[in-house]
Amino acid sequence: MERVQESLAGQVENDEESSTSESEYQHALEVVFDEDNAKRRKSSLVSSENPQLAQQTAKKRESTSCFVHQLLENQRRSRRSQPTITHNEDRLCDKTPDMHNQAVHSRLLTKRQLSEMAVNVRELSKKLGSIRLKLKVKTIFLLTKAHDSDLIGLTRDITEWLLSKERDTLYTIYVENTLENNRVFDAQGLISKDPSHEGRLKYWNNELCKKQPHLFDFAITLGGDGTLLYASWLFQRIVPPVLSFALGSLGFLTKFDYADYQNTLTTAFKHGITVSLRLRFEATIMRTQTARDDRRHDLVEELIGVEAENNLTHKPDGSYTILNDIVVDRGPSPTMSSTELFMDEKFMTSVQADGVCVATPTGSTAYNLAAGGSLCHPENPVILVTAICAHTLSFRPVILPDTVVLRVGVPYDARISSWASFDGRERVELHPGDYVTISASRYPFANVMPQGSSSEDWIGSISRTLNWNSRQKQKSFKEWDEQSMEGKSGRSKQ
Repeated sequence: MERVQESLAGQVENDEESSTSESEYQHALEVVFDEDNAKRRKSSLVSSENPQLAQQTAKKRESTSCFVHQLLENQRRSRRSQPTITHNEDRLCDKTPDMHNQAVHSRLLTKRQLSEMAVNVRELSKKLGSIRLKLKVKTIFLLTKAHDSDLIGLTRDITEWLLSKERDTLYTIYVENTLENNRVFDAQGLISKDPSHEGRLKYWNNELCKKQPHLFDFAITLGGDGTLLYASWLFQRIVPPVLSFALGSLGFLTKFDYADYQNTLTTAFKHGITVSLRLRFEATIMRTQTARDDRRHDLVEELIGVEAENNLTHKPDGSYTILNDIVVDRGPSPTMSSTELFMDEKFMTSVQADGVCVATPTGSTAYNLAAGGSLCHPENPVILVTAICAHTLSFRPVILPDTVVLRVGVPYDARISSWASFDGRERVELHPGDYVTISASRYPFANVMPQGSSSEDWIGSISRTLNWNSRQKQKSFKEWDEQSMEGKSGRSKQ
């Protein structure tokens, strides 16, 4: 981390001057590790990405422009230059047949690697919160509520302003492909007004965000917290810095006023931005390879026991990166669900409830709040676990460190299946014997903050939006004054 800090100190720019060259910028927010370290249990293994695709991604990183990833890339290079020492205590019971491939998923990392990742992200986040980053922005990703005609009109205004030749840079703007033929957005009208717009007004879809996230230097959202969550969902790994204009209901994450968008964006592009790195979770569905009607099997035994060399108990079936929460609940069933919780290689408890909510600090004010969980400052490196309508008087919400791997599973003898959702999306059925693995993601969410903002602003936001601890002030006592009472008594006798 020393080289990262030195690089950071060397790149911090004052409000008056900037000396950062284009070659010093990179685009991805990603934490990278030694690829030959031991991994977790082999059933949790998700096949690594296509090696050719990984090489192409690496080349793109070298030609893109995000300062934050340059810091993390420097850290990776400094580690590769040092000899790697493997400790026996790092080796868990997870032997993998794919050891030669890079570990892409954070749940495959050892305890030491997870701790190292978490500490590095925290330290970098603290420093990024106190400096201003000046980026070379050329390609801008624009996201809005495609079904809201009012917001589409505002999106057209900001698009036209960004495309104008009056800007210092000729920006390329990507809007959602559904707006191409939208009457309110009127893309053809924008192009006919200025023919130069045609080559710089482009359209994105989900596939483009998934396969080419490095294409975008900067992201702007118009909407509420849900719109920003959708941006996080679109960028499952690499996330460009996201600046959000508050056009929704609550606004925990949307900090900028749209009425002043011209000054806001001009300041951001000319003088730099302040970034807050938000913790995200990586969740993977694990499917049992055991016959579902075989009740003799025990999920606890499978997850904390040692697997046979050629007998994988579970198989991965999709991974998701989330910003708010993972919810495992009873779904459409009228009866309560039964789930079992595991922390690292230990069994925690069984939960008889409507479900379980596992939330990030950012998601503490969402479903976690409604389920009775703790409010948590977004800078806390924790995992919040809250039962939803638990059928017990003794269950209390728990807060775990972000260096653990959490598993939420459906026991083999459960009466019903459970259902998992990820940031309120991608509803997936979990059959008896299946489970979800949850760990801190290597890809934090870069949220652009207003200049001069502080951690105390979070208290103001929950007070403003949720009326936190709002009540009428208790009246003070009226002190007894014996002399005045005697005076009043005397006057009454007269």
